[in-house]
Amino acid sequence: MNKWIAVDWGTTNFRAFLMQGNDCIDRCTQGPGLLQIEPGNFEAELLRLLQRWFAEAPYPIVMAGMVGSQQGWHEVPYVEAPCSFSSLTRQAYAFTTRWSSPVWIIPGICCHSPYQQPDVMRGEEVQLAGLSAINGPAEYRVILPGTHSKHVLMDNQSVSHFSTYMTGELFALLSQHSILGKALPPQEHNLAVFHSAIETAQHKTPLSHLLFSARTYRLNKQIAEQHIHSYLSGLLIGAELATCTTTQPIWCVGSTKLTENYSQAAQYLGINLHSIDGDKCFIQGISHLYQHIAGEQQ
Repeated sequence: MNKWIAVDWGTTNFRAFLMQGNDCIDRCTQGPGLLQIEPGNFEAELLRLLQRWFAEAPYPIVMAGMVGSQQGWHEVPYVEAPCSFSSLTRQAYAFTTRWSSPVWIIPGICCHSPYQQPDVMRGEEVQLAGLSAINGPAEYRVILPGTHSKHVLMDNQSVSHFSTYMTGELFALLSQHSILGKALPPQEHNLAVFHSAIETAQHKTPLSHLLFSARTYRLNKQIAEQHIHSYLSGLLIGAELATCTTTQPIWCVGSTKLTENYSQAAQYLGINLHSIDGDKCFIQGISHLYQHIAGEQQ
């Protein structure tokens, strides 16, 4: 394959990778997320961000993430799980920029979770394709931590089903905009406090009740004020991991910053968790999908 561009365009961030075949040879990670872009300005913004690459040639572009949502550049309908990764490329949205770059936006996936609730993902499906490409086709149980953490079951290069946990967003809201996080000093991670919260979250006490204990333990001086974030994080991640009843290995896909607390929590709970870099999975996954797209164009 010749040079091409991979783009992960999310709600609050932008990342682009200049690819030579399956190898990343340059990257741009300083662009705005789609919430900062006025409707109709996606094409102009992309040209501004990547003009030095497009000055060389109108490279093909493969995009994933919220750029394909209702608030994005073009809305791309979800593919319903169970679905294979090759089905994502067949239903990618194709168009051409005004400077003649062919573009494909990869669709997200929808399903009914194991709890019989409607669920969706956009962007994570590319990382899942990358995990499968790196390790080979098999059955995988995967956690993708973040604002909206995903628990996924994959089988032989196919996404079977998944469920979303608002762990990251709840932590941000509670720590920044609730009484639990009000007037706190600078925070220090405390592993003992984190572990105690994980343990507390395993006993099926209603989570909304447990969360208020961050207030009462603080008032009673049973948890130091600089460790409240450790306690909140432990409660939320502990409640999420309480759903992991399997003894099989689980892959955790994300940056070191995102996966570190999950790794500590899993180790405490005896969960067999293996971390892998999210960027590595994204690049491998979108390369795998682009190979399918390029093959379909021939």
